[in-house]
This record gives sequence, C-alpha cells and structure tokens, in this order.
Amino acid sequence: MSWRTRVAVMLLVSLAGGTALPRRYRDTEEKTSIGQRFSQLEEKNFKAIALIMFAQYVQGGPFGRAAQMAEAVTALARRCAAAARDSPGCLRPLDRIFLDTICQEEDLPGFTDCCAKKDPERNDCFLALKNASRGFIAPFERPDAEAACKNHSQHQQPLAGHFLYEVARRHPFLYAPTILSVTTRYEEMVEHCCGSAGDPTHNVEECFRRQAPKVLKPLKDDGLRQQHTCGILKQFGERTLKALKLAQISQKFPKADFVTVHKLVLDIADMHEACCRGDMLDCMKDREEILRYVCANPDSLSSHVKTCCDKPLLQRSECIVNAENDAKPAGLSPRVREFIEDKGVCERFAQDKDSHLARFLYEYSRRHPEFSSQMLLRIAKGYEDLLSECCRSAAPGDCFRRGEEELQKHIYETESVMKTSCDIYKEKGDYYFQNELLMSFTKKMPQLTTAELITFTRQMTAIGSKCCQLSQDKLLPCAEEHLDLVLGEICRRHLRDPINPGVCHCCSSSYSFRRPCMGKLEMDEHYTPLPLTAGLFTFHAELCTPEEEVLQHKKQEMLITLIKYQPRITAEQLSSVSAAFTAMRERCCGEGNPQACFEREGPELIKRSEKLLSA
Repeated sequence: MSWRTRVAVMLLVSLAGGTALPRRYRDTEEKTSIGQRFSQLEEKNFKAIALIMFAQYVQGGPFGRAAQMAEAVTALARRCAAAARDSPGCLRPLDRIFLDTICQEEDLPGFTDCCAKKDPERNDCFLALKNASRGFIAPFERPDAEAACKNHSQHQQPLAGHFLYEVARRHPFLYAPTILSVTTRYEEMVEHCCGSAGDPTHNVEECFRRQAPKVLKPLKDDGLRQQHTCGILKQFGERTLKALKLAQISQKFPKADFVTVHKLVLDIADMHEACCRGDMLDCMKDREEILRYVCANPDSLSSHVKTCCDKPLLQRSECIVNAENDAKPAGLSPRVREFIEDKGVCERFAQDKDSHLARFLYEYSRRHPEFSSQMLLRIAKGYEDLLSECCRSAAPGDCFRRGEEELQKHIYETESVMKTSCDIYKEKGDYYFQNELLMSFTKKMPQLTTAELITFTRQMTAIGSKCCQLSQDKLLPCAEEHLDLVLGEICRRHLRDPINPGVCHCCSSSYSFRRPCMGKLEMDEHYTPLPLTAGLFTFHAELCTPEEEVLQHKKQEMLITLIKYQPRITAEQLSSVSAAFTAMRERCCGEGNPQACFEREGPELIKRSEKLLSA
C-alpha cells in the first residue's frame, strides 16, 4: 500500500454520530424577531443589511427601489423594537418579511411565479434566481474621484448606499457583513481622499487609485474563499467539507475535546450549506449562533477567542477566522500510538469505521499545526487504506510498521517539494519564478488563454512571496492552503469551460490529492500546437518601453505563444531563442526607427528560431 499514490476515494468522514449537543441551535432556541434583530444590529447596520438583502434578491432592480424597500422594512423593525413587538406583523419570520416586501412591489419583472408560491417553496424559488455569472451585470467600475467627492460633500449617506448596493447585486452569495465591512472601508477612503481636496498638493484621483485596491481586497479575498468552499461542497459533497473542517478546527482549537469540535463541524457545515445556497438570512443566523457558542465557551476552546469576542458582533467572525492556532496542550504526544499499536484498533475500525477515522483525524490534526489541512486529509486517507489492508493481514504489526514508513516518506516528500519551490523562488525572484511556472502550466493546460495563464501563475508567485519567508513550521500550511485556492479557481474555470482530460481528473477525483495530482501532470499530449501563421509572432516598437513591468508582460505573452506553438521546446532551445530575441530587441531599440527595424529583423528571427526548434 502507498500513502503517496492512492488517489481513489477521498476520506469520507461521517460526523453524524455525535449526540452530546444539538445539531442546530435554531432547532432548540426561539427564532429572533425583526425587533430583536433591529436592537442587536442598531438602525444603521440593520438598514444597510436590509439594502444588501434586497440588492442580492432583486439584482436587476434600480437602486431607488431597493432603498425604498429597505426603508420600509427598517421602519417596521423600528416600530417592533419600540412597542409593537407582539403584533402579528412583528412575529413573522425575517425571510417572510423580506419576500413579502418584494412581492408587494409592482413592476418587478421575473418574480411573479415565485411570489405565487407558498413558503418555503417561495424562498427556494427566489434563491434559484440569484445569478453570480460573469457578465450578468457589468463589472463594477471605480467611481470618478471628482464626482465621488462632490457627492460626498453633498449626500454622504446615498454615496455609501449606492456603493453597497452595486457591490451586493454583483455578489448575491456573499456574506452580508463582509459587504458592510467593505462599504465602511470605502467610506473611510472617500473621507480621507476627499478631505484634503482643497490642498493643491493633494491629488484626489491618485489617492483613489492607490487606496481602492486595499478597500476592495477583503471583498475579493472573502468572495474567493466562499466560492472555494462552495466549490468543494458542490464537487466533493458535504462529507468531504466536514472532513476538511474537522482538520481545520482541530488545529485551531487543539485543547477542545472531540465532542465540542464535532459539534462545531456539524454547525459550520450547515452554515456553509445555507450560504452556498444563497440564503443569506439563514447564513447570517447560523454564523451568529456559532459565534455565540464559541464566545460562551472560550476557556474550553482557545486563549485567542476572548479578544475576538470583545469586538462588535459584525467583526467577531473575521477575527476568529484569522486568529492564530491556539498552543497545543502540554504533554500532548507527537504521535497517536493508540491508533496503531492498540490491539483493539481493528475491532473498533470494523465496528464503527467512520467514527474511528474521525477521531484519528481529530487527534492527528491537533498535534500537527505545521501540516496543511489538505495534507492531514491525505494522511487520514492513507490511515484508512492502512487499516483496510493490515486488519486483513496475518501479521498486522509488520504491516503497520511498513505503513508508518510510507507515511514518513510522504511527509518528507511534501515538505521537500515546498522547500525546493521556495529555494527556486528565493534564487530567481518574482519574474523568473513566474516564467518557470508559465512554462510548466502552459504545457499542462495550453487551452487556457494567455491572460488566464498569466493571472494564475502570478497568484502562485505571490504565494512564494507570502509564504517562503515564514519559518518551517508555518511554510506548509501557508503554501498549500493558498495554492489550494488557486487550484480551486482553475477547477471552477474547468467546470465552466473544460480544459483537458488531465485537469478534469485532478479536479474531480479527490480534493486532498488535487495539488499532488496537478503537480504530476505532464504536457497535454492531446493538444494540437498552434500553426505558424504570419501574425503569430509580431514585434513592435512597444518592446522598447522603458517600463520594466510592461516589457515583462509582453515577453511573458510571447513565451506562452512560443510554448503553445512548440510544446516540446527544451530549456536549451528556449535559452537560445530568448538570447536571439534579446539581441534583436537591443539592436532595434538602439536605432532611430525601431519599428522599421523590427519589421526587417522580426521575420529573420522567426526563420532562425523555426530552424532551431525543428532540429
């Protein structure tokens, strides 16, 4: 048996056996009324979240209509919080109040069929209409700085409301407090950039250009994480997501007992199911109930929790997610000998396989914060295979020892791969490291566009910048967790528009083995190389740009085209072609008419390169 090559079925840890705590808080607690929600969130936040809800439900509706509905619901909430909390209108479930408000509106096309249904079918119908596809709504453009400052000075609230509405309707599945947090950062940016508009040395446009990426980064990061989690749930199912969350929570809260971790896993999986379905009210409710439990039990979970729980409600979740793993309990042995050496291990595995595997994953994960969660799942899969083989063996002790050797070999190889990649990154730097990745991934996935290849490899290069400077105990979780996000993007791209059979296999066969699988992909043998046409390689005076980033981008575009034309190009051939190109560029850029030189020299370079590549 091999810990490295078995890629068959992912560890399917069933966590349905725990009964010490209720599966869902809301099954045992009274549901929160609209008046209570208003009091918890305060009016400004309640109205903002109401606007987000309507923008996400009615993506094609105008801002004025969404704002009007948000005002109506906020007015009802205000009355219910003040005095009328026991009236029938105040006791309706929140989702029903929102959908009733939409269905009372006239001239909202596309919702008639949904409004004719009864709940919960009506809610399901509305959720099914949510559309996050690219192009469904035109991309959000950064507002003109001058116009934004003028609006800010005259109508501060409508400006923030417009921003929140435009972001929400383009991200109908995104957690509402994330959108609210980004809107707050946007308001701060406008206040900062527009506040100094009277200073002649202050460039408002430059201030917006510099600050906007920082403001929008949480939106992009949280959106990517949510897409990633929902992609795992959709492609590999709830059991794989539970296994992943079991590993992650066990690492974050190593002193928590199995029953508590088990309970959190179930509730977090339920939360993601609601969030991925687009049911934002259930998503928020689930998240808040989990936070309430975590903050009520800080001593049994983590020393880092209390600081987060002291923050305002809408900031707690982000704080806990980003908190450092708690320290391992003193005296926790590095190995889990009882899962190998105990004479009753095969009997327990036979009696309750899923529970036994879940406990192994919990115990192993809490002992190894230096491993990525994906690696922990691979180890758990290897342990499952080991038990399946050894428990049928005449000499299980010898079998277990061989399995442990394979485990140590897999751990060493994984750490070596990451260390080698970081050594290359440190030696070559961003640009040349990305070129190495471009060569590899263009051969693996030549069907991707030039822009996609550059984007994906740039993201991978950024992982080197972020993770390779960390200590050895933090390198693997940083590198593989972030790389998993990029590979998730590639796999979602594959689902939209299939790339090739190799990528299909890696994206669909096993979540935890996706990274090693992608790493082992070779050149796509089914790919038909680009034909050498007159316009395939063109050289223009823009190559003489003094801006290094622009020049590097153009050179990377040509590198991708060259590999798509000749996928079997060797490192020596590429070096020769690159040297000839560099010589031509230096020669032409030194002449008075670079364009004329490129038109003269370019075809000659192509002929020489073609002869070299066909040798």
